[in-house]
Amino acid sequence: MAREKESNEHRPWGWYRVLVEENNFKVKSITVLPGKRLSLQRHKFRDEHWLVLRGEGVVTRNDEKTVLSAGQSLDIPREVLHRVFNRGEGDLVILEVQTGVYFGEDDIERIEDDFGRR
Repeated sequence: MAREKESNEHRPWGWYRVLVEENNFKVKSITVLPGKRLSLQRHKFRDEHWLVLRGEGVVTRNDEKTVLSAGQSLDIPREVLHRVFNRGEGDLVILEVQTGVYFGEDDIERIEDDFGRR
């Protein structure tokens, strides 16, 4: 049965909210503040699909950089280094769909982080 979450999880770059979580998928809304970016990271146990709902961001996947704006999306396979930077003046809002076998926050391997997190 799907579990619905209600509260925002605040981070130095903005916040996220888990919208739905089941055994084989998890859906989040991610809001990145202007000029901020997520850590350069990868995951061992999940793939991600990002759909931009509002704003414009630069997504890094390994050595590739892609500009995405509202309505555009891309896939991030497990083990691929990735991050997003909000280059706009307003909030960047992304719908993230995770699929795989494990969705815990401890499946984040941070390579670089603007805020000193590991």
